[in-house]
Formats: sequence, C-alpha cells, structure tokens
Amino acid sequence: MGEGRVRTVRLPWDPKSVPQMRRALRADLEARSITEQVISESEMVVSELVANSIRHARPLPDGSVRVHWKVKGNQVEVEVTDGGGASTPQPLPRATWVSAGRGLRIVRSLAHEWGVNDGEGTRTVWAAMGGPSRRRV
Repeated sequence: MGEGRVRTVRLPWDPKSVPQMRRALRADLEARSITEQVISESEMVVSELVANSIRHARPLPDGSVRVHWKVKGNQVEVEVTDGGGASTPQPLPRATWVSAGRGLRIVRSLAHEWGVNDGEGTRTVWAAMGGPSRRRV
C-alpha cells in the first residue's frame, strides 16, 4: 500500500461489522509499520465510531457504513460516514454510574483532533491519531 495512501471500506449496517473493521484496520496499519500505540488507539477509535454510527444514525442508501482512513508517516486519520441521525454527535458529560455514553469521550481522549462534518444526506465523524491533524495544515 505504501506511505501516504488511503483506504476505504464499506461495511454492512450490522454490529458484527465492528470487529471486522478493527481487524481490517489493524492489518493495514501493521503492514505499514505504524507504531503499536497508534494502531491500538486507531482500533479503539474506529470501533467507537462505527458502533455509534450503527447505534445512533441511519445507514447510507446502500445499507452500509463507510470507513475511510489515511496514513502519513505515523499519523492515522479515520472517517466514518453514515446517513446521519437525529442529533449531532457530541461527548456526554462525565457520569460515574452509566453503562453507555462514553464512546465519544474515549475518542476525544485518544485523538489529537476529532470532528463532525454533515453533507447532503450524510454525516462523517473523523478523528486523527499519532500527531497533529492534517486538517489544520
């Protein structure tokens, strides 16, 4: 694949897609010799973003969720695109005794930067790991 290349995967709108995506991302990043810390962070972030997409949004018109990632050096940026949802994704406040709602707080703690972009009939949540986001450059 080589440095600076990108990859896009479309997954079925199904919770079983989360571990499939983790494995695909890990295999690709290992092949690119990304450090274990950045691979682990990227794996966790993509898992949270795909799970949140399936739980809180709608699929794309073809019934899928799209995951796209870019790699440059030891930096990884992942994007998860779906058909959008009723509310804009945002981290929930800290709460000790909740069983859900921590996903975007995890993303925020691992990513150097993250955000949400709405398009026509789509929503993309992205996060950058391993260094400063290229979106600022």
